[in-house]
Amino acid sequence: MRRFLLLLLPLLSSLVHSQGLEDWFAVVSEWSGTDANAGRTSFVSLLIPFGGRYQGMSTAYTAVLKDSGFLEANPAGSSVLNDSELSFFHHDWIADSRLEGVVYTVRQGNLGLGTGLKLLYLPFTGINEWGDRYANPGYASFAKGNYTEFILMANLSYNFFSSFYFHGLSLGSNIKIAYRGVPEAIFPGQSALSLMLDLGLLTRFNLLKFFPSRQRNFSVGLSFRNIGFPVQGDPLPSLAVFGLAYSPIRPLTIAADYQLPFMLDLSPAEEGSLAMGMDLVFTDFLSIQGGLQLKKGRPRATGGITMALEKLTLTVTYTLDLLTTLTAFDRINLEVKLNLGDLGRQDRSERARELYLLGLEQIARGNMVEAINFLEESVDLNPSFEPARESLELARQARELQRLMEETQRLPSEP
Repeated sequence: MRRFLLLLLPLLSSLVHSQGLEDWFAVVSEWSGTDANAGRTSFVSLLIPFGGRYQGMSTAYTAVLKDSGFLEANPAGSSVLNDSELSFFHHDWIADSRLEGVVYTVRQGNLGLGTGLKLLYLPFTGINEWGDRYANPGYASFAKGNYTEFILMANLSYNFFSSFYFHGLSLGSNIKIAYRGVPEAIFPGQSALSLMLDLGLLTRFNLLKFFPSRQRNFSVGLSFRNIGFPVQGDPLPSLAVFGLAYSPIRPLTIAADYQLPFMLDLSPAEEGSLAMGMDLVFTDFLSIQGGLQLKKGRPRATGGITMALEKLTLTVTYTLDLLTTLTAFDRINLEVKLNLGDLGRQDRSERARELYLLGLEQIARGNMVEAINFLEESVDLNPSFEPARESLELARQARELQRLMEETQRLPSEP
């Protein structure tokens, strides 16, 4: 418990000092300048993270993809996740705005599927020029209603060329249907519907790896997000994102993403930004995340804690930026994730490995028939297990040589 409380101190410290750091962030913002094209796009909820590790690592997640946060970061992720997941998100964003979300993902072999729902809602509350709530009773009729953004996502991905020696090349896409709701009493004719597309790819390999593990330690990801036509004259927040992730030691993953906004109508877009993040695993049940997003005029720091209990995982993240205030506890996010298992993939993989070792043992003893039986069963359980397939071919060739030798020995000798 003492160790756990010590781990909580950085997060609690950021909460306690967030109000005082606003002045420091204002100085950083003024120093980094402003982006003249900021805020020109519609559907702002597309740029607000669901939460979880994706947010805790300041969105530097395009090449990480450890959980259901892949749905926003890179649609290729569903074909490489270890387990099926059902995740629920609650996000206190700014003042009285809220964001809710749910994601379900499942993988069958190299095929990944997922779906997600995202809802941003903001009550129409009067705010005066000082940022305080407007108290005039005559304003009550205007305060009724909510601004809402509703986004439904469907995901499909596949890991091509996957084998024991090569992770494969994962390709994926999201189809998104987005709806913006504005009450007619507030501003008529502003509600709108949009259709958009995400595309992504991912591959993994070993590079500068100094620890033993079956998992590759270096990942490269690329995604194109929110590709669609303007909505009522306002472009969508389309992004091209390139990401790298590296594990120099087994428990640590560091990542960086470069985000480049673009407009389909070729109008001026925002400037590019850089996100950097890390995920550090202390135990099987506890890890922490942290990150920094360097966006012109809008720097952002994040931190998170992930705790796993049996099939349930809880992630708490906190975001500190120019709009964060201590009194309202803005930018607090909760994710509750249910691990639904891997459909038996791990058990089959381990059994295939056991059969492979038994096959090697029989080859060493010269029992090729028994070796072939073990190795054939191993390949049936895990067709991508190349060592078993190669050993099976070797055992079959050895068995054929044995058969020829036996036939030769049965032939009558010449006088």
